[in-house]
Amino acid sequence: MADDTPTPVFQIQRVYLKDLSLEQPNSPQILLEQVQPQVDINLALGAESVADGIYEVTVTATVTTKIKDKTLFLVEAKQAGIFEIRHIPEEQLQPIIGIACPGIVYPYLRAIVSDVCTRAGFPPVVLSEVNFQAMYEAQRAQAAAAAGTGNGSGIITTAS
Repeated sequence: MADDTPTPVFQIQRVYLKDLSLEQPNSPQILLEQVQPQVDINLALGAESVADGIYEVTVTATVTTKIKDKTLFLVEAKQAGIFEIRHIPEEQLQPIIGIACPGIVYPYLRAIVSDVCTRAGFPPVVLSEVNFQAMYEAQRAQAAAAAGTGNGSGIITTAS
């Protein structure tokens, strides 16, 4: 008896730089400062279905570097990947999109951010490794907690 279960498919179709911006709003004056800048790094993930079984997953890094209250430079880069994911059980699909796909895209993002900082005349900003599984689980826990509040806003309200 033959097994008619379709073979699961997980393939990278393309990895590409979707968006990149560099701003130096206070140059050249701020470049004369001899103070160690403060670096703030934020990461964001995005995913959407673009066709049947085809998903675009994005990882965005926003790097803001300031001296005192003035911006030295701001880099925002969005790296994306297109993935073919078919015949995967629904309970496994979200972890693949939220963990495996960002893990594939992220090294490209790290290289882009470091390179653009260097080309702008600054020391490279090296993004640290990210545990996408821990990030995914934290987001799921936060969503579950928000759903449990009853108001759907994710904000716990109390009467005083």
